[in-house]
Amino acid sequence: MDKLREHVERNKDRWLEELIELLKIPSISNDAERAGDMSRCAGRVQEMLSEIGMEAEVVPTGGHPIVYGERLKAPGRPTVLVYGHYDVQPPDPLDQWRHGPFEPTMEGEYLVARGSSDDKGQFHALLKGIETAIAVGGELPVNVKVLIEGEEEIGSPSLQPFIHEQRKRLACDAVLIADCSQFGIDMPAITYGLKGLVYLELIVRGPGKDLHSGSYGGSVANPANVLARMIAACQEPFGKVGIPGFYDDVRPLEAWEREEFARLPFDEEAFVKETGSPRAFGEEGYTTLERKWARPTFDVNGLVGGFTGKGAKTVLPAEARAKISMRLVPDQDPVKISRQARSFLEEIAPDTVQIEILDHHGARPVIVSREGKAVKAAVAAIERGFGRPPLFIREGGSIPVVNTFGEELGTDCLLLGLGLPDDNTHSPNERFRIVDYYRGMVAMAALLEELAR
Repeated sequence: MDKLREHVERNKDRWLEELIELLKIPSISNDAERAGDMSRCAGRVQEMLSEIGMEAEVVPTGGHPIVYGERLKAPGRPTVLVYGHYDVQPPDPLDQWRHGPFEPTMEGEYLVARGSSDDKGQFHALLKGIETAIAVGGELPVNVKVLIEGEEEIGSPSLQPFIHEQRKRLACDAVLIADCSQFGIDMPAITYGLKGLVYLELIVRGPGKDLHSGSYGGSVANPANVLARMIAACQEPFGKVGIPGFYDDVRPLEAWEREEFARLPFDEEAFVKETGSPRAFGEEGYTTLERKWARPTFDVNGLVGGFTGKGAKTVLPAEARAKISMRLVPDQDPVKISRQARSFLEEIAPDTVQIEILDHHGARPVIVSREGKAVKAAVAAIERGFGRPPLFIREGGSIPVVNTFGEELGTDCLLLGLGLPDDNTHSPNERFRIVDYYRGMVAMAALLEELAR
């Protein structure tokens, strides 16, 4: 057996318990009441880095702290920067969890808990891979820096200024991020494209208080009705977005990409079954994979207004709100798209209501090179860890820091995925397949060896 795999096998139970301990901390970055838990989680990550022999510190920011560590004992060798995030999404709706979201539970071959796949389980596997490389080789074959932030789920507002201020300290030859997914079970992947994001909140206000719908209905505008019409105006039939100018800068899919997507072993029937939807849906003229990975979208993420309790209450609500995300593709600019969306919403809003538009966070779309020594090293390392070479895929999610690393450090990112597409990230019963957790450790240790070559 490979020495790296042997070491992981000897320590896997201990490391799983360490991950479970980390998952018990409710590090929800968008909840002000969890600030103490965020600090506690950052402190535990710093301890983990120190325990594997890295010089590590917790760095205060204007928001949640950043954890930074380094082990620079390979002069003349390449330097790799490992990125991850310890913050997690809110666990709502709680009643859909089979166990408490912060009570990690084994279900068959999966560990179920909030943050298990996104991103605590994945970055923890990388840390244990670093530890494995030290234990097996006596020292790291390359220089390693680790940056674990606490605001990824809220757009990383503190991270960009930190990277800008510390760009000399963070200088590296490659950035490694494990916050994506494999293509499917036992189908490891390297992600070369990510969608961008614009996230807006639209608030429609009408009367100064909720009104009786019989006494006032039809005589003053209903904010919920107005909101529904405004959302509908942003969408055309068959998955098209109706905001003027939205598609102006969309980079068309190239023929070779469409051919490669078509060759991937994608089971649309299984995909639809996994979602629980009656059938697939999306923009005409594109396959499901092309829609997921390479076409822009407009989606309502949350919708509330008026009475939503049990039974009936005949009110005309004073206010209605919608949270809206637009996923972008190369070469769309989130600033331009946000401006176009705002302008359109303001134009179509009737003068019988007042509207407010909040701009939460955004990210530019990403395409990274599939060539170069670091990518070749990653291909070899993944094959050692998973027993087969990776596929090259794009992803529908967004990782805002990828562009920041490119701009500030002048290096591309290696986007690896240890999780699976159906890990329920951002949903109840998030999970992480434990065999891939261990495979990720082997792949990480192997990657450090491959980069040294």
